[in-house]
Amino acid sequence: MATDDKQDGGGLYRRRIGTPTTTDEVNGYWLFGFGVLLGLAGVAVFLLTESATVARGVGYALAALAPPFVMLGAVIRFPLRRTGTYLGYLGTAVSVLGVVWFVNVFPDGWLTASGDPAVITVYGVGLLLIGVAGTVVPLLSDPVYEDYERMRDEAAAATATAEEAGEELAATRGELAATESELEAAREDLSETEADLEATRDELTAAEAVVASLRESKARFELFEDASGKPRWRLRHRNGNVIATAGQGYSSRGKAQQGLHSVRRNALGAGLLRIETPVEEAAAVADDDGPEPTDATDPDVAIPDETEGPESDATFELYADAADEWRFRLRHDNGEIVGDSGEGYASKSNAKRALSKLRDHVAAADYLRIDPAAFEVFEDAASEYRWRLVHQNGNVIADSGQGYASRSKAQQGLDSVRSNAGGAGLEFPDDEEAEGRAGDGESKATFEAYEDRGGKWRWRLVHDNGNIIADSGQGYASESNATDAVERVGEYAPDASALAAGGAAFEIYEDAADEWRWRLRHRNGNVLADSGEGYASRSNAVEAVTGVKANAPGAETVEQ
Repeated sequence: MATDDKQDGGGLYRRRIGTPTTTDEVNGYWLFGFGVLLGLAGVAVFLLTESATVARGVGYALAALAPPFVMLGAVIRFPLRRTGTYLGYLGTAVSVLGVVWFVNVFPDGWLTASGDPAVITVYGVGLLLIGVAGTVVPLLSDPVYEDYERMRDEAAAATATAEEAGEELAATRGELAATESELEAAREDLSETEADLEATRDELTAAEAVVASLRESKARFELFEDASGKPRWRLRHRNGNVIATAGQGYSSRGKAQQGLHSVRRNALGAGLLRIETPVEEAAAVADDDGPEPTDATDPDVAIPDETEGPESDATFELYADAADEWRFRLRHDNGEIVGDSGEGYASKSNAKRALSKLRDHVAAADYLRIDPAAFEVFEDAASEYRWRLVHQNGNVIADSGQGYASRSKAQQGLDSVRSNAGGAGLEFPDDEEAEGRAGDGESKATFEAYEDRGGKWRWRLVHDNGNIIADSGQGYASESNATDAVERVGEYAPDASALAAGGAAFEIYEDAADEWRWRLRHRNGNVLADSGEGYASRSNAVEAVTGVKANAPGAETVEQ
């Protein structure tokens, strides 16, 4: 609309004069104004030029053009029939032709007294036609016929518009029908999704119930090697009683783990089939190298009574050594010492507290084989998860340096150390003279050795993203000691096994004399107990741990 207004001058007309009813009304106004300007221009040229010159002729011509355009503007503005409008245009054209003829003959062919009759006649006929168009034609034309023509044209235009609107309406109805179909399909999909969601919620509720029941478990699976060297599993209650066992040896540790996982998956929903078999016959069929449950003679499912302490074939002895430090040891009824405190305590109460921790954690503790180092993932006192890399000599040679919100996050940090420690380079950010080493190009981390404020040397493993993923956890007396520790971490970390420990974990390792030993390490890093002696084979050390797990929870304490 704005573009049309600019093209026909309607915008200015509407702003300055008013809203036009037709386009001819606007055109007539501008033609009238144009004629007035031509007349003024002709008068100005006439006054500024000499007589009988071409310039004076131009002035005459401009003045002569003014009347036709002024009259045409008035005629067009009138609400006339189209015949009158066309006749007005014709008269204007004839008058302009007369003016052009005048310009061609003036001044040489123009008589001052009478002019040129032919030119004057043509010019006059044009003015006459314009006058007839504005006065006579409206009186002689048939308004009914012309109104009919106009109405017919308007009706045809309205019909075309209606047809277009009908087509658009039909298309809109089709789109609406398609949209309704899509909406109905979406509603059906939504109903199905809601049904699936409800089913998923039910499954989630059931899974949460299963998880809750698993979390409430008061027993732990143990994976061990029997006397013949075959891997087996057993389920031991925290009071020390064995409430389930594999019943057979497996060809490999992996097969034993598969059997264990099968029991975990199927035990909760398994039915109960009571078989009337004499106890003696059932005992003859069973082939179990592990400790026999105390309630094996009961044909019902054995459920330990927590109010009764587990039976034990050993006794804790609490004593003061030659250095007046308090220690404890676990002595079997056969006289053998199967475990001791591993360190002395300043007071009897401290030794008793350590012994109490041992009783709390020994039955549920997992096994960790250290050869020559292994990772432990544990939960600290602040309920954050951490890891540490333990050497077979008992020293912690690396730790996470920070707590993680979940066990999986701690495991991710551990895996990052495994992947990057072996090929990491070594830098000395505070010692420009020290010589480091370049990485292998594949590692995404770098060891940094530095001296802390206390004058101790430490190291940290910094990832390329700037995060510290491991540190020494302790200070070293010299730069060379810290460098040696870095070398050990780079050597041991990639192949070290890992254990997600609970409150404590058994570490089974080979000492410098090629003998196998065990120690029970609390999650805070302290060693609660150790074997006190070496064993000829790993299986013997494992059996010793099994004996400690079975006897320590219910063992009496005797002070010496």
